[in-house]
Amino acid sequence: MVNKIEQDHARFRSIVKGAIRRDLRRFIAKGGFLGKEGRKVVAVPIHDIDIPTFRYGDNSAGVGMGEGGEGDAVGGQPGQGNGPGSGGDQAGRHVLEVDVQLDELADMLAEELKLPRIQPRGAHNITTVKDKYSGVRPVGPASLRHFKRTYREALKRQVSMGQYDPANPVIIPVKNDLRFRSWNEVRKPQSAAAVLYMMDVSGSMGDEQKTLVRMQAFWMDTWLRRNYQGLESRYIVHDVTAREVDRATFFSMREDGGTRISSALQCAAEVIDAHYDPADWNIYLFHFSDGDNSSDADNRLCCQMLRQTLLPRVNLFGYTQVKSMYGSGQFHAVLTEAFASGAASPDSDDAKVAAVTVGGREEIYDALKGLFRAGR
Repeated sequence: MVNKIEQDHARFRSIVKGAIRRDLRRFIAKGGFLGKEGRKVVAVPIHDIDIPTFRYGDNSAGVGMGEGGEGDAVGGQPGQGNGPGSGGDQAGRHVLEVDVQLDELADMLAEELKLPRIQPRGAHNITTVKDKYSGVRPVGPASLRHFKRTYREALKRQVSMGQYDPANPVIIPVKNDLRFRSWNEVRKPQSAAAVLYMMDVSGSMGDEQKTLVRMQAFWMDTWLRRNYQGLESRYIVHDVTAREVDRATFFSMREDGGTRISSALQCAAEVIDAHYDPADWNIYLFHFSDGDNSSDADNRLCCQMLRQTLLPRVNLFGYTQVKSMYGSGQFHAVLTEAFASGAASPDSDDAKVAAVTVGGREEIYDALKGLFRAGR
């Protein structure tokens, strides 16, 4: 019976995952997961899946099967429920909230976008040792006594010896019946990663643009945390100058002024110098802007800084250009032209640059595919 239930549950979970995968683009565009940041499990609303129920036999007679027809008034009070505002007569759509691990969502995202598993760079691995309670043994401390296994052994002994009385089912374990949880040391290598988010907060970046950034950053975090056991996130905002801020400030700050993208890259280089040795860390840089930069000279400076200072030390530099109400600038085109050789030489530093554009929420799905297509 237990195996049958487990099979049914596994089949139902498979159906749920299939429904989520079919609507994954809609879930990403809807942004309903933003309030779930920091959790390991989220509730996903699924339409048109019937909740598994028990099926009973013939119900042609029994309680509730007396006189009267469907829709008749209860208690001899005709007229109720017939006026305007009465209940509808059409079946509604079934909505089922299913708890899903964020790791499962990341795997679904990878399957749908055909994202390869990220291969950590460098030889450095952090190895942690944990005690995993994966076995049972006949000796151990009282605090680790396994009640169910002890009860089962005692029951088996009394039944085999003819001492079990169904009318008086008293089970008394003896010393040989006792079972205790046992553990083994598990060594697990952990690759560490650092993610630096940079965003233009000049006047042209409005609330809708920041919402797009936050939605995309959520899925970036989800995917990267699936690949790395240890992940640290840092946040940098800039207009003509740049500075590091906390997460809440990053997604809420807005200023008036110009834009100098090189200031964000310089700040990122300083953070890496101070905290993240490229030999020990997998480093990801993500920059969000509407593409307007102060000058062509700063565009050239940005490309120079990337090529000489940042790309040799990071796994990926991802640039997302969001559409602004004031129009979009040319920085996406600048990056695409400057690092076009990366498409021909996948092992070069130029191949670490990924530039995408996002004009609305429905385009976040494709932007994620563009950023992580190389799986670095």
